[in-house]
Amino acid sequence: MKTRAITFLESKKINFEVLNYEHEIKGAKFAAGVLNVPIEQMIKSIVIKDNNGNFYFCLMPGDMEISTKKAAKLLGAKTVDLSKQEEAERITGYLVGGISPFGSKKNLPVLLNSSLLNFEDIYINAGARGIILKLKSADLIKTLNPITGDLSAE
Repeated sequence: MKTRAITFLESKKINFEVLNYEHEIKGAKFAAGVLNVPIEQMIKSIVIKDNNGNFYFCLMPGDMEISTKKAAKLLGAKTVDLSKQEEAERITGYLVGGISPFGSKKNLPVLLNSSLLNFEDIYINAGARGIILKLKSADLIKTLNPITGDLSAE
């Protein structure tokens, strides 16, 4: 299956590997376990919204939760909340459990948890449930130009 995320990365001449799995449970832990990849290198693509109604992607390792306080501080916003499922799906054009920052309907600014910079390879959703992309973290940085910082909840 060719998703918008795959088409987007191909258009940017980014090398990646497609990993397919049987999607039974949504979530990074399940995908990492089935694919036998380190959970800390599996990225959760979370859509967040600031107090002004602006949306962002927040890319977090599969073994961490987001601190909305730290995200707000990094963005210079008063508050940040997780978007509602319907909002995330409408804005990205992807279903929750398959959301990717690549090829999203709306081009959203991206926040990246700094721990992901420790890995040469990362794993991220390809825009459909059951499809993960393996790519170089340097290519993710080059393509998405994220704001990077510690976004992990204590």
